[in-house]
Amino acid sequence: MAMAMGGGTTGLLVGAALAVVLVPWLWAALVHLVWRPRAVARAFARQGVRGPPYRFLAGNNAEVKAMRAAAGGETLDRGSHDVVPRVLPHYRAWASRYGRVFLSWAGPTPTLCVGSYDMARRVLSDKAGLYVKPDPGPTILALLGVGLVFAEGEDWARHRRVVHPAFAMDKLKMMTGAMAACAGEVIRAWEARARAAPGVEVTVEVGQQFTELTADVISHTAFGSSYRRGKEVFQAQRELQHIALAAIGSVRVPGMEYAPTKANVRRWQLERTVRDTLMAIIHERLDAAREARGYGTDLLGLMLEANASGGKRVMSMDEIIDECKTFFFAGHDTTAHLLTWAMFLLGTHPEWQQRLREEVLRECGGAGTPLHGDALNKLKLVTMVLYETLRLYGAVSMIGRVATADADLCGVKVPRGTVLAIPIAMLHREEEVWGADAGGFNPLRFRDGVGRAAALPGALLSFSSGPRSCIGQDFAMLEAKATLALVLRRFAFGVAPEYMHAPTDFLTLQPLQGLPVVLKLLDP
Repeated sequence: MAMAMGGGTTGLLVGAALAVVLVPWLWAALVHLVWRPRAVARAFARQGVRGPPYRFLAGNNAEVKAMRAAAGGETLDRGSHDVVPRVLPHYRAWASRYGRVFLSWAGPTPTLCVGSYDMARRVLSDKAGLYVKPDPGPTILALLGVGLVFAEGEDWARHRRVVHPAFAMDKLKMMTGAMAACAGEVIRAWEARARAAPGVEVTVEVGQQFTELTADVISHTAFGSSYRRGKEVFQAQRELQHIALAAIGSVRVPGMEYAPTKANVRRWQLERTVRDTLMAIIHERLDAAREARGYGTDLLGLMLEANASGGKRVMSMDEIIDECKTFFFAGHDTTAHLLTWAMFLLGTHPEWQQRLREEVLRECGGAGTPLHGDALNKLKLVTMVLYETLRLYGAVSMIGRVATADADLCGVKVPRGTVLAIPIAMLHREEEVWGADAGGFNPLRFRDGVGRAAALPGALLSFSSGPRSCIGQDFAMLEAKATLALVLRRFAFGVAPEYMHAPTDFLTLQPLQGLPVVLKLLDP
């Protein structure tokens, strides 16, 4: 009987211990998954901000998935540049139903659509840390690292002090030769194919070619003589991009990033490959510097030199590696798609293609004349076309921030923890800002510069805006100008008949099945 009483007592103690652990956990889960979403929705509704109703745990994820799947089966006419129904179908549907500013749910997390330029500029101009980048999750961090894109506060300021000197225009102009040399190899390969083809015409899928070209450019300009190892980083990051894409939209279960799933194991292997490769390149530079041979004049060398100025390292080696990940991925992926979409627009607007060709020949000379940074900066029409390409087919369709405290955003009270989603693709098509032809291709809107192209200053958000604007935008524009100049000097081109106009968001905006282009070799 005593043993039975002892066993009963033990059971009660175990039960009490479990209750002590489980009751607070269940209460916290109830607050997070039920009470807070209802309270937040009511608080926004009192301000006139509504949206699709919250569904337990999943939020609106199922609706988003269904609308994306339905939109994925549709293609656009080549004359249509309205990518929103394909890449943000849920935002188009909800904005038409609830207005430009509405509330939706990513799981139990409230997401406020910042559908006005005034609100967007207030968020992006924040310097006090009130609106910060959302936690991107382990798959995105494996791809980009905690570099300038995701660092916050003092860490961000410290990183920027080190990275900024490498992207000064005088330094970038020195890289024009490397950019042109890499693009020249692609052009020569196209010339050889065209000469071997009947009628000196050939069809080339330029999307993949530009991806490989821009990876080659960033390998040379970032890693110099170590560019072959840089290409290894490119291969690993391409696979990490596919892993990250597969994880988007899935419900994040705490702790699952540590589970040895097939995707996680592969991600860990690729992360080690990237880290080990970059660390080997960095150690070579540090050894060279100790032997008084300098750090090098490429992006990595300039960054290492800035990091060592004053005799004290500003950033750790792991932070340097994260910055390498950031500018390697951002430096090739976004530029590749800018070039691809510019080719699409010029291929469907031959009159603009001819105007650009005449400008290139006038400012840069014929096919045998080397390109120089100063000449590329005189290409006003090319610049206008690239800005219009960024407006219509910018790499990123949405920018996100998170409120770190309760905030008043242009009269809307926003609770702490709310995600603020800025739908760039929608803002770039607002007729009251960009004019009645906002949906069309009109590079002339940028004739007076990017800051005066719309009714509001700084309306182009393709490189973001404010203190967190993209530090590599001058690099991307210079590389795009150099590549387009070389193409225009040697080829006339049009979009191939088999092209399917289906812009798709693979982390960045890309043609679903590439961009086949018919190239016609011009007389030298």
